[in-house]
Amino acid sequence: MKKTVSLLPFLLVTMALLLFISQRRTRNAETSQQYGWWQIQSIDTMKYARDPSRAKLEDPTFDRMIDQQVRAIAGTGATHVAIGTPYDEEFVPMLRRWVAAARRHGLNVWFRGNFSGWERWFDYPRISREDHIRATGRFIREHPDLFRDGDIFTPCPECENGGPGDPRRTGDDQGHRKFLIELHETAVQSFEAIGKDVESGYFSMNGDVARLIMDWETTEDLGGVVVIDHYVASPKRLREDIIEIAERSGGRIILGEFGAPILDLHGAMDEAEQADWISDALSEVSGIPELIGVNYWTSVGGSTAIWESDGTAHQSVDTLSGFYRPAIAQGRITNEIGQPIGNAIVTNTYRSTISDNRGRFLLAYTQDTQELSIQATDYRQSNILIGETDEDLNIRLIRESEPLWFKVIKFLKLRLMF
Repeated sequence: MKKTVSLLPFLLVTMALLLFISQRRTRNAETSQQYGWWQIQSIDTMKYARDPSRAKLEDPTFDRMIDQQVRAIAGTGATHVAIGTPYDEEFVPMLRRWVAAARRHGLNVWFRGNFSGWERWFDYPRISREDHIRATGRFIREHPDLFRDGDIFTPCPECENGGPGDPRRTGDDQGHRKFLIELHETAVQSFEAIGKDVESGYFSMNGDVARLIMDWETTEDLGGVVVIDHYVASPKRLREDIIEIAERSGGRIILGEFGAPILDLHGAMDEAEQADWISDALSEVSGIPELIGVNYWTSVGGSTAIWESDGTAHQSVDTLSGFYRPAIAQGRITNEIGQPIGNAIVTNTYRSTISDNRGRFLLAYTQDTQELSIQATDYRQSNILIGETDEDLNIRLIRESEPLWFKVIKFLKLRLMF
């Protein structure tokens, strides 16, 4: 009787060699990871984009100031510049100058103007809700060149400040809701008519107005987003209010305006104190998943400004830029035999991402989120600290248990190394 020879060891060795030889060096993975901390990162220019709109309408030298502010805002890593120029035909030439500067510097625009009659800016006669709705549709359809995909259009920021009045005083909360919804629908239909992918609505409002108006149904009708212009004494209170309004409304939250110092709330601050307050505030709100955007108020002018009129930056510019353009941890996750590990979960204090099928990942982090945790099915969890000079991380995970084929490859790899 002939002795049979088992083919199993031969097959295992052959398979191991093929797997080992077939491993290839991977390139950086393409990724959709957002490089900023929030989906919408904006800085407001209202003190210059709205207040002097009439006075500077015929002043060509004002373009230098416009360009200076927009260029500086772009340098922070902002995605949008908020422009508060009125929507009346008188001011459209000024609005075009601001929009042109935004395009030159690669920014989308958050249109945060209004029709002057709503709050009687520049001595315009008061307009009704019906007038506002008609004017909004007409403005969008007659000026399609102002808009670009990715822009945001707010027809009526802090709407409670004009028209029939604040619903907290008038008691007309239902009428206020109905007006916002109809205004939003008019804007949506108008942008569809001109073929532009512009987010409309984003009706910024006082936090207390949001608590009154933005119930679950209204929030859904307005696109699922609640925008609050919110100034509070402490960063902790800012965080608590955002969480509360998110739960109450069921919506995603944007800080339509925030900043410091507001003298009645914070008292006077020097540059360092302003930068510390902004840093603390942004750190407090960074971990709120419902918060998708922030708009700092304001660039130049007023107590919360972060630049002087001559372009000199306050310390707060670097603080804000640290969040708008955070550090990026990137690298590759492999096992002990060099195989890439896809679908590994990489997390820090506030963010998480998943590695692609080549083991590549990117994840934003700030100074207080420099520890990464890496988890993958069948592997032991790994925690690492990342330094400021890390360019590309090579993270190796250890299997919880090693199947036979894995042991064979590991053995062969060690033999080939020595």
